Amino acid sequence: MSDWKGRTAVITGAASGFGLEASRIAARRGMNVVMADVQPDALELSAREIEGLGAQVLRVKVDVSKAAEVEALGAAVQARFGAPHFVFNNAGVGAGGLIWEHTLKDWEWVVGVNLMGVAHGVRVFTPMMLAAAERDPAYRGHIVNTASMAGLLNAPNMGVYNVTKHAVVSLSETLYQDLALVSEQVHAHVLCPFFVPTGIHQSERNRPADMPTAAPTKSQLIAQAMSAKAVTSGKVTAAQVAQFVYDAMDENRFYVFSHPKSLATVQTRLEDIMGLRNPTDPFASRPEIGAQLREALRAK
Repeated sequence: MSDWKGRTAVITGAASGFGLEASRIAARRGMNVVMADVQPDALELSAREIEGLGAQVLRVKVDVSKAAEVEALGAAVQARFGAPHFVFNNAGVGAGGLIWEHTLKDWEWVVGVNLMGVAHGVRVFTPMMLAAAERDPAYRGHIVNTASMAGLLNAPNMGVYNVTKHAVVSLSETLYQDLALVSEQVHAHVLCPFFVPTGIHQSERNRPADMPTAAPTKSQLIAQAMSAKAVTSGKVTAAQVAQFVYDAMDENRFYVFSHPKSLATVQTRLEDIMGLRNPTDPFASRPEIGAQLREALRAK
């Protein structure tokens, strides 16, 4: 789709990172913008900015892990703007540490936001978009789900995050295939960014009170430090990634990558599978990093 003026975008995680940048582009393209986020103060500031760019904005505080809240978001969108043309299931949180050290609440929180948040968005908005397509042969819709390169790889000490992002890739690929069976007017895409400065390493600030965190383990503290360093040192910006998303929709490309060169490591993983090899050492090209991590985890 190349003509976005007057269309409607629904963006979760809209108060920061990819979501805010996608909202800015939507406004510049003349779209109505539905901004959903769990942070009310940040959402209000961001929504005012997008309104200042001339967009009609619907701001909704939403915890995407809650089915009822996403369903209410869908109803509000339908009432205000009708069926959306771009749904960006983007809200997500980060978490690290050895996989057996995640608590039950860790699993419930990260799976709830990263996976079920996407599932709720797909469940609520896809039928609305398909119905709009049936009514109007000129209608075009795009659903973009934010996964991660962690959805195509399995870096150590990132267990629960890897699991959710692999699930989002699977969900998105299935959505792509399922939509192709029933419509040529609604399309699916998956975003797989690598390390980009977005603030995801500060996800704990949005952890709900009913998902209390335990005292962090050594592995979790190490993961937090490594994630913060990697994310904040990223050279590709969130604004660039948001533009990649729109480029992919304009060109009807399913996979959206922020760092295409990193696909070489995905190829190695697939070759491991096809060759029945044990998983390749993820630090093979940077053995000093692997050595530092092992030493830190094994230190008394």
